[in-house]
Amino acid sequence: MRRLYFVGVSTSRSSIMTIFPAWAAALGLDAEIRGIDLPLDAPADRLRGVLEEMAADSAAAGALITTHKARMFDSAADRFSGLDTWARLCREVSCVAVRGRSLLGWAKDPITSRQAYTHLLGDDPWATGDTDVVCIGAGGAGLALTVAVLGEDRQPARYVLVDKDPRRLDVARAALAPLDVRAEVDFVVADGAQAADRLVSAASPGALVVNATGMGKDIPGSPVSEAVRFPHGAVAWDMNYRGDLRFLEIARSQAEHDGLLVSDGWRYFLHGWTEVIAEIFEEPIEGETFAELAGIAERLTGRSAPSPDATAGFSRG
Repeated sequence: MRRLYFVGVSTSRSSIMTIFPAWAAALGLDAEIRGIDLPLDAPADRLRGVLEEMAADSAAAGALITTHKARMFDSAADRFSGLDTWARLCREVSCVAVRGRSLLGWAKDPITSRQAYTHLLGDDPWATGDTDVVCIGAGGAGLALTVAVLGEDRQPARYVLVDKDPRRLDVARAALAPLDVRAEVDFVVADGAQAADRLVSAASPGALVVNATGMGKDIPGSPVSEAVRFPHGAVAWDMNYRGDLRFLEIARSQAEHDGLLVSDGWRYFLHGWTEVIAEIFEEPIEGETFAELAGIAERLTGRSAPSPDATAGFSRG
């Protein structure tokens, strides 16, 4: 039996621990999943140790890395025999495949974030060219979303990337440098909800506002406060699907009055896992196969399957 590792902060709480065995059966994989929990501030030698554990495990197929993907790159990029272009550009590793004693790494989030936001917004979401995006959080998920959006042929009018750590914004600047960025891009250092509130409230009508901080999942709370005013017709997207999801609660309280579309990260979760499983086990997952796996996940977790013209986990006033 092959083994898929899952590296995160609280892996036992993730729905994937229930879902993966059913997915493996549906795909004909003789595989199990093993969670490894690391604190947010896990030292570099512990992150490298996880890779060495996998490399020494003859049953290891690979791993999905969540919260620690950027720090895994910083701590252990030299341990990989190969890294894809996205991993080098975004300086993160979210997918690891074990080939013998060699390790190969990918950053899948730019791919899966685009799959998720086009499901939410449509295949050509920036066609009008007059929409703002406010992404709160420039870590792994936020950076991946940023390069995905600003790597599109058509782009929003303005992209605001917010983080409390200026070093993350410096990484984002470097990642965007090779891209043909035509949107106006603002890099904003903001520590605290009040600053984020002002940036969200100043965005254009219909703006996409994203919580990419991990707040609401890895740590409680929200990057915006109850005083925030989302722009009329905005799309509020929390990249988390579990936790207290306070960001979503705040957005939902304004949804009916301001015509907001509010979505959690369930679809992002599904794309994230299926993309990694496809890469590690060399098993294409798309179209009908993805739909079958999504249906299995929804049944096992009690989530309602969306209608063909709806988005999993969203509500709109």
